[in-house]
Amino acid sequence: MKATGPKSDSAASRLITKQISELDDWRGVLLARLRRLVLAAAPHITEEWKWGTAVWTQNGLVCAAGVFKDHVKLNFFKGASLDDPKGLFNSGLEAKATRAIDFSEGSKVNEAAVKDLVRAAVTLNAGAGKRK
Repeated sequence: MKATGPKSDSAASRLITKQISELDDWRGVLLARLRRLVLAAAPHITEEWKWGTAVWTQNGLVCAAGVFKDHVKLNFFKGASLDDPKGLFNSGLEAKATRAIDFSEGSKVNEAAVKDLVRAAVTLNAGAGKRK
């Protein structure tokens, strides 16, 4: 019997792990932490590698983590449709669909709130095909 848990393209998982290991500063530590939060929040999410970055999908695109010189961005593809009661979104606030959280060195990570956003994005995708 196949084990349940996060689905992943093993090549994608290896690329994400490689990216984390090559980042020998706070960005690698933060990317690894965000990865763990996403996987913990959505047990059946699929880990992928698209556009040169870590991407998580479940019934569609959920979020992606991009690494930049001075920040790590956690981008929610349908973030404009998500409630953000903790006010985590701090980037892309004018975009029609996406919203993101930019983390700089030393930024505090509200783990519970990040996991809540991931769960909300997965739930939104699950209902995307349903008509009222």
